[in-house]
Parts: sequence; structure tokens; C-alpha cells
Amino acid sequence: MNKQKKGIAPSKSKGFTLIELLVVIAIIGLLATIVTVSLNTARAKARDVKRISDIGQFKVALQMYYDANGYYPVGQDGDALVLLTPVYINSLPKDPLNNLDFKYCVSASHGYHLGTNAPLEAANSALNSDADKAAADCAAGGFDGTDNVYDVIP
Repeated sequence: MNKQKKGIAPSKSKGFTLIELLVVIAIIGLLATIVTVSLNTARAKARDVKRISDIGQFKVALQMYYDANGYYPVGQDGDALVLLTPVYINSLPKDPLNNLDFKYCVSASHGYHLGTNAPLEAANSALNSDADKAAADCAAGGFDGTDNVYDVIP
């Protein structure tokens, strides 16, 4: 006895055709590409947010150092910023992409000049409110503070 449901014809093929498989693989590939591009953009924005946050932490630590000592730490980049640890900042943050120190120098005209050592990776509105000032004594070290570098002064 062969029982069949009414309205359903028996299928002659028991699998997918090559064309159907290729279409599904192409769709999956397209979706994977879109997700990867979106993820890379999100990662770049996250690194920028971390850089700006780290600059804010340095700014607070530098102000606490100044309040305690009456002057900002003297030196260039990580050599001077290491004086902030462990009293004013737990550990020195590094750039999230290349693990380099943040740019820093003492400026006679501004007190100090602090910024990222690399440009921000994404279009960021924070660049509209940063310092964008070049201290003459900092420019010699390759740190002029022009956009797209996020930089601050006190």
C-alpha cells in the first residue's frame, strides 16, 4: 500500500541544483562582505573614541601633577608622561592601533601640548573642538597638532 497526501506530487529530484547552490553561496558571500566592511568601520571609530578618552585621562592626570608640583612634567612623549604613573594615572595608555606613546611636550606659551601620534581614522566631530595649535618648541619633534590629529592644551 502506497499512501500519499492529497495535493502533493511526488518529487523526482532529491537535492538542489548546481545553480541553486551557487546563488545561495553568492548571497552568503555578499552578506559576509557587507558585514566585514561595517565591522571595520566600527572598529576604526572605536579606536578613535579610545584615543580621545585616553587624551582626557592624560589631561586630568597632568592637571593633578601640576596642582601637586607647580609645573608640568618636562620631556618628550612617554619619557615625561611616565612621571604621571602610578600616582596620577594607573598606567600609560598607548595608541590602540600601533601601540605607540601619545605625543606630549611642555610649551612655554601653552603649558603643554598633548595629542595622538596618528590621525583619527574616521570623520570625527571631536576634531572641531580640539586645540589645533602648534607650539614652536613641539614642532621640532614632529608634533604640530594640525588636523586630523586630536590634540589638547590646558
